[in-house]
Amino acid sequence: MGFIKMSIMDVVDILLVALILYYIYKLIRGTQATNILAGVLVIYVSWIVARAFNMELMSGILGSVISVGLIALIIIFQAEIRKFLQTLGTNSQQAGPLAIVYKLLDPTKRTKHENIDSVIDPIVRACGDMSATYTGALIVIKQDGSLEDIISTGVVIDANIDSSLIRNIFFKNSPLHDGAMVIAGGRIVAAKCVLPSTKSNVPLSFGMRHRAAMGLCEESDAIVVVVSEETGAISVAQKGNIRRGLSETELKAELMRLGRVAEQEEAADGVATTAATSKAKKKAKKSRK
Repeated sequence: MGFIKMSIMDVVDILLVALILYYIYKLIRGTQATNILAGVLVIYVSWIVARAFNMELMSGILGSVISVGLIALIIIFQAEIRKFLQTLGTNSQQAGPLAIVYKLLDPTKRTKHENIDSVIDPIVRACGDMSATYTGALIVIKQDGSLEDIISTGVVIDANIDSSLIRNIFFKNSPLHDGAMVIAGGRIVAAKCVLPSTKSNVPLSFGMRHRAAMGLCEESDAIVVVVSEETGAISVAQKGNIRRGLSETELKAELMRLGRVAEQEEAADGVATTAATSKAKKKAKKSRK
């Protein structure tokens, strides 16, 4: 190994590239993008080999294909790139050096947990009534992640959370009953919002609302409540997990549990940030001495 010079930065560089490749693989696994990426790698390796053997014509052709292919890749992998950046941004909001900045810029995060109890009861009552009448519903409760893209697809309401209003919005003849309702900051922000459908393999019994709930949970940390129009069953989804067939009591308990988990995670992030700041201050004092 004497002819190979390795520094700490080289190791960090390799680890970062491996991490990026791992996340890219997770995003495209099970999709047609895998075959496309394999073809791109073949062309890239061929270009490197052509340059190594001074094959000017071949390397020129492959180089032109690669330069134009970068633009084509952005178009082809548009959905995957958007999902990757959204996931990266969500993780930065929840933890990391930018978490404090995001919390200062978004006032709803400071009031989210204060209003969680007043949010739950009207939702539970409305879902119980809609379940009894087989009225389909899709309710999104915002957590730390941004839902601006989802809200922009619907109709802005900005109203107090009321069980009667929720039932009226999802009433079958209502013009707003299709799509999802978004609740943030202790208020009904919008209705008739469009959610992304899941790309994962889900049971055939899942309807469009359940698929939409799972799709959003794959891209954000929001809590999604679903009332099935076919069976009247109540479900709750978050972070790729879903619980189905809940009663009103179980729905309230699950929403309270998820709210407490979010509070604990936020408190843990605050403790970790405080500990890191304290450690940095102690280290600075020692260095001055």
